[in-house]
Amino acid sequence: MTIVRLPSGEQVPALGQGTWYMGEDRSARKAEVAALQLGLDLGLTLIDTAEMYAEGGAEEVVGEALLGRRDEAFVVSKVYPHNASRQGVAAACERSLKRLKTDRIDLYLLHWRGSIPLAETVAGFKALQRAGKIRHWGVSNLDLDDMRELAAVPGGAACAANQLLYNLSRRGIEWDLLPWLRERGMPVMAYSPIEQARLLRQPGLKDFAQLHGMTPAQAALAWLLGQEGVIAIPKSASTAHVRDNAAARDIMLDAAQRAELDRLFAPPLGPSALEML
Repeated sequence: MTIVRLPSGEQVPALGQGTWYMGEDRSARKAEVAALQLGLDLGLTLIDTAEMYAEGGAEEVVGEALLGRRDEAFVVSKVYPHNASRQGVAAACERSLKRLKTDRIDLYLLHWRGSIPLAETVAGFKALQRAGKIRHWGVSNLDLDDMRELAAVPGGAACAANQLLYNLSRRGIEWDLLPWLRERGMPVMAYSPIEQARLLRQPGLKDFAQLHGMTPAQAALAWLLGQEGVIAIPKSASTAHVRDNAAARDIMLDAAQRAELDRLFAPPLGPSALEML
């Protein structure tokens, strides 16, 4: 199985499962739970969620999917920036734990940069670690300047990951942020790895996938999985799509195929502002 190492040395799957937009419709709950459970069966044991997603609804879906199976999963959740004070992050974590029906979160992320000083958020994360509520902490949507600032605060160098918008059509981080993270052994968690399905409708990718005997989603995911230190977290509430995604782990793009994708989706030619969805 394709794996990625966290800075601690712990190994996690390079292909996980996202949950953005899950938990918004009660009538979809059964299908969402089934999709996550099938993913677990197929080894997609890293599950990413956030208190923001459906205002806790996605965490409830994850909690239901993990009943009796918690020890199989590596659970990632995220705290709102306005909840990321020393006391606020403790309270937010307790609420997430209750919705997730678990006693710990494996990786707890600051969802994006807010007004609360990074040093205070890190202190809150460290307190949660000491209490056994979280195992690792990290960030999301922080650009290179943010990451340099984070590294300079007490304990900031212990950041375990940065979750970023990264896919074939969003390659800006390759210019400076991605190399900086790689130098420090800090993985990128690539959210929206198929651009919320928009990539799947891109004619060039469709032609590429057909030519090489794969689906467009598999091509987009295989491109990410072939890179050092990148974790992809596609969301799917369909068991068919979960199986399709899982099969991307068996695809190894060769140099010619990667060059072909570079022609279709050009790498950055200079620095750019961090993209977010």
